[in-house]
Amino acid sequence: MGTAGRSVRESLLDAAADLLVERGYRAVRMRDVASAAGVSRQTVYNEFGDKWGLAQAVVIRDNDRYLDGIDAVLSEHADVYSAVVAAVTFTMETSADDQLKKAVLTGAGGDEMLPLLTTQAEPVLFAASARIAEHALRQWPDLDRAALTEIADAAVRLTMSHIMLPSGPPEAFAHFVARMVTRYLAAAAGPRGADAG
Repeated sequence: MGTAGRSVRESLLDAAADLLVERGYRAVRMRDVASAAGVSRQTVYNEFGDKWGLAQAVVIRDNDRYLDGIDAVLSEHADVYSAVVAAVTFTMETSADDQLKKAVLTGAGGDEMLPLLTTQAEPVLFAASARIAEHALRQWPDLDRAALTEIADAAVRLTMSHIMLPSGPPEAFAHFVARMVTRYLAAAAGPRGADAG
């Protein structure tokens, strides 16, 4: 897809994100998105297939932008513990200000989009876990890849759960996740026979 095609896609995603926040999933129609982006309704269908595909693309793009921020946050820290605390804190703060996530999580205009961050969140969760693990392996190449992949997935899922149903102050939660991650990685780095025991 050329530059013009990408521009149309981005315009459609911008329009859809604004409308989803403003009206909620149920009230948004494909023709509304097309009109807001200045294209035909068929263009929206050609690009995303249906309204669910459009909503999923909006959420995935939002997640990619969030992960750009996570990359920057992780890069600012020399040790894993402080990097995890900063990343979880960033996630809590970003989520609190993210109107799209609020619309999805609170079910504004109906709870139809909630599965995108819960039961059908695999594209979002997998992308987040994989990208965080790859970043950490570049920054700390001595970490055990298998252990890091496992604990990154657990930390992402736990953080997502905390966003939806907070279990305490964000700072305390961020330190809890950092302890969990660093202890798990330390155990994985220990004697290989420890797993058998």
